[in-house]
Amino acid sequence: MYKVCGWRGCPGSALLSGFDDAVADGVDLLSVSIGSSAYARPDYSTDPIAIGAFHAVANGITVVCSAGNDGPYSGTVVNAAPWIFTVAATTIDRKFESDVVLGGSNEAVKGESINFSNLEKSAVYPLIYGGSATSNSSDDASASHCEYGALDANKIKGKIVLCYHSDDRDSPKSSKADIMQISGAIGAIFVQDAQNSIASTYITFPATEITSQAAANIFTYINSTKNPVVTILPTITVDKYKPAPDVASFSSRGPSAQTSNILKPDIAAPGVNILASWIPTNGSSEVPPGQEPSTFHLDSGTSMSCPHVTGVAATIKSWNPTWSPSAIRSAIMTTANLLNNNKAPITTDSGSTATPYDYGAGEVNPNDALQPGLVYEVETEDYLQFLCNYGYQATTIKLITKVPDGFECPKNSSKDLISNLNYPSMSVSNFTGTPTKVLSRVVTNVGGNEATTYTVSVKSPPGLDVKVVPDKLQFTMNTKKLTYQVTFSSSSTLKSDAFGSITWTDGTHRVRSPFVVSST
Repeated sequence: MYKVCGWRGCPGSALLSGFDDAVADGVDLLSVSIGSSAYARPDYSTDPIAIGAFHAVANGITVVCSAGNDGPYSGTVVNAAPWIFTVAATTIDRKFESDVVLGGSNEAVKGESINFSNLEKSAVYPLIYGGSATSNSSDDASASHCEYGALDANKIKGKIVLCYHSDDRDSPKSSKADIMQISGAIGAIFVQDAQNSIASTYITFPATEITSQAAANIFTYINSTKNPVVTILPTITVDKYKPAPDVASFSSRGPSAQTSNILKPDIAAPGVNILASWIPTNGSSEVPPGQEPSTFHLDSGTSMSCPHVTGVAATIKSWNPTWSPSAIRSAIMTTANLLNNNKAPITTDSGSTATPYDYGAGEVNPNDALQPGLVYEVETEDYLQFLCNYGYQATTIKLITKVPDGFECPKNSSKDLISNLNYPSMSVSNFTGTPTKVLSRVVTNVGGNEATTYTVSVKSPPGLDVKVVPDKLQFTMNTKKLTYQVTFSSSSTLKSDAFGSITWTDGTHRVRSPFVVSST
């Protein structure tokens, strides 16, 4: 482990020193759960993570990085250099359920949080909506969100308070809960739709979180009686929850604002409510009274999904010690899952169908990644050509890495050529349909059967024509690598980004490459 961050942040000098030490120590992989803000990302020539990772990858070290936590907004993915393996975050099939029981019908409204409520299980506690408990110095809007100073303590004392919450604009829910508890409230129900898959921790204060759809039932109940009563049940763990996985709301999305011709993020992995090792902290508000701090902690973020993928990569490396970082990345990407545990397409946590901008190639599949069949490999020289196509000259590239004597960028370097990097996924921007766009890829047979034939299948959206030549790849004992070309064409300008995939199979292995084609 290399410590590169402190209370003042993560200095570039410390990050580069950490990468240098890892190279010197001869590690096989690096898991980097660090990244810049999507709104202040440095360019590659000044980004210490991109520069350090370049040196590590050139020395055969796989570098796995977090995609960032600025979702669900598009164009927020960070750590998007093509030599970095970029990881998005998804949910797991476990929920921490804390329900609200309504008086009269005893209907249970599903909620999620972690609390050790000691309230009665029967609905006997008065319920009040925050908007009905406005203080003299506040307004209805602030009171409905239970902001500091917005509630009349006399009106909420001894009651459970129903509040709206917006992560973008409001004070933290934990702060709201603390103030309500100090004011004499005996519980809180927060209504929010964003990040509803993350279980907030309230410990001894009975608080839970529900969706706006669930809140409609509570408001119907409030309007049907003069004296609404409810209770909040303590948390129970729900295993084998469906549907899972979903793409987490906070997970940063593509397309990459730096290089739209490289599809980022690359892959998705569990990153919500992950039980992670933790440094025990005395006095933590998340420690129940009378108990010692734990060496584990439930945490969420792409910082949690990143090490999951690093672990899978480590397993592949242990099976295949000579494989390059690009081969390991390819094995994980081309074998990813696209379906949840309902056998339906993976969605975002808002319910919309997820796209490669959300999860890259899909959800990591540890078992299938050990037998990918074919891999897409990228050499250091290819990354130098990428930097040329990105727009750098040799003088700038020398700020990132050492280059061969006499190295100069080709005069025909262009961002459009970035799409030709031998990446496991494909991305084409500024596509007008005419002329056609032709990409080239090289695959290496690692499937064990030296004489085998792969055939291709293409899944493309209406309005986009995709042709692969040749449509069969015949490997022999002497032919380990083969090239194919993909031609994209359209009779009209695309109205929206087009997503699809190209899959090669020999009857045993399925090697899938997602693609995205954009008119912008």
